[in-house]
Amino acid sequence: MFTLIFEGLVIGCLLGLTGAGGGILAVPALMTSQGWDVAQAAPVGLLAITLAAFVGVIQGLIQQHIRYKAAIWIALISIPAAKYGIYLAQIISPQWLVFAFSIVMFIVAYRIVFNKVIDIDDAPCKINQQTGKFIWNIQTASILGGIGLVAGLLTGLLGVGGGFIIVPAMRKFTNLNLKSIIATSLMVIFLIGSISISINIFNGFEYPLEVSITFISACVLGLIIGRVLIGYIPVNIVQFIFSLLVVSVSIYLLFSVFVFILNDGIPSLLI
Repeated sequence: MFTLIFEGLVIGCLLGLTGAGGGILAVPALMTSQGWDVAQAAPVGLLAITLAAFVGVIQGLIQQHIRYKAAIWIALISIPAAKYGIYLAQIISPQWLVFAFSIVMFIVAYRIVFNKVIDIDDAPCKINQQTGKFIWNIQTASILGGIGLVAGLLTGLLGVGGGFIIVPAMRKFTNLNLKSIIATSLMVIFLIGSISISINIFNGFEYPLEVSITFISACVLGLIIGRVLIGYIPVNIVQFIFSLLVVSVSIYLLFSVFVFILNDGIPSLLI
């Protein structure tokens, strides 16, 4: 039980600090500590991450960090795109997709660490400096919708949480500050996760109460800790933590491909 609590605290804290790192870390963690397969671990991990993200959403709304219109728009595009991603995953080799995405994640991590923050005047999606809200036009709607499209497709194709795409993409294409980007990402995760949980319940999945409550509580507490820490940690350190998280996940994905090959094409610890 201690291992389960520790996993939840770490995952929740990373979610609060970076706005990502949820499902793709929760699933293998539950598989390792509980001896579950993906089908058992994924719904519980999703429930924990979604409820933890909800706590972050409440905090973000109170502090007015969330750009909720952008979050809703990204989620609306992501959800149907994920369905097409699932369809494409059935006709495209997932191993090649995982390999390609891992390379992309390495590039993303590099750009996060070594690229300068985009200048306010150069951002395609600009924030009104007086209100802190997006200046909505065709360009803003198209770019944010494109982020949702890519995040949704990759979620369907690989099962990777949208935060890994949303955070660096908004960092590049908007002049939104990092705290608002992370808070907005948490709202997208909550919106998409809520729909997925509803589908799981409708399909008759039964959540193991003791493990679910323990893991959810630890994730929520971890997220609260992460959201408190982010107020005291410099932006460059948060960026570095996120880049390490991205690299770790990409290595995990590459490892999953390697295990697949060793098992002669028999799926094992894949996402």
